[in-house]
Amino acid sequence: AKSGRAAIVSLFLKDKAKWMGVTALITSVVGTIVGVVVFTAVIANSFDSAFGSGDTKVVEPSKDGGADGGAKTDASENAGTRENPYAVGSVIESKDWRVVINSVTLAATDAVVAASQVNEPPTAGSEYILVNYSVTYIGDDSNGQMPAFVSVEYVTADGNTINSFDKLVIAPEPIDNTSTLYKGATATGNEVFEVPTATAGQGTLAVRPGMLGDKVFVATK
Repeated sequence: AKSGRAAIVSLFLKDKAKWMGVTALITSVVGTIVGVVVFTAVIANSFDSAFGSGDTKVVEPSKDGGADGGAKTDASENAGTRENPYAVGSVIESKDWRVVINSVTLAATDAVVAASQVNEPPTAGSEYILVNYSVTYIGDDSNGQMPAFVSVEYVTADGNTINSFDKLVIAPEPIDNTSTLYKGATATGNEVFEVPTATAGQGTLAVRPGMLGDKVFVATK
C-alpha cells in the first residue's frame, strides 16, 4: 500500500519523471492483484482439504458431444481422478456453481502473444495453452456471488500444479471472475497457462466448482 501511495505522490513531484511514477503505480497495483489471487487460491485449497462438501456432481458429454444423456456421478467415484479424468464438455456442478470446460487449445503461443503487447513469449521448452470455460451461478444468494473461488488449474504429467497467475499474461477474450453473477448468469472466457511443451497434452485440469466444492479432473484432449 505504501509503494502505491508513493507512486501516486511521485506523479506530482516536479523533479521526478512522471513515467517513473506511472511504472511504480502499475507495479504496485499488479502486485496487489496477484497477491489477492494467490491468497484466494491458498484459502480455497485449505478449505477444500478441511471442509470439502462431497456434493459435486458431474454429467459427462454424450456420444454426440452434448451433456444430455450422460450419467450423473459423484466426485467421490473413480471417475474424475487424474488417472481417469472427465471429458472436455462435462458439466461440473456444486451447490452454487456450474462449471463447463468448453475447450482446451494446445500450442496457443502465437494467439496469446498477439493478444497483448505486454505478453512475453513463454520460456524455452514451454508453450502457452488456452482453456476456455463457462461458470454459471446457480445458488440462492439474492446479492449474487463472484466466481473468484471457482478455480481451474493445470496439473502436469509429473504432478506439478500450474496456475494461470504464475505468469502475468493477458488472455485473448479472458474470463471475468471478479464481477458479481446473479442466479442463472454465466461468465465465459479464456485462461492462459504456461506448460511444458513435450507433455502439454498429457496434463489434466483440476477444477473446483467453488470454495467448498470437491476438486475433479478434466482431460486436456
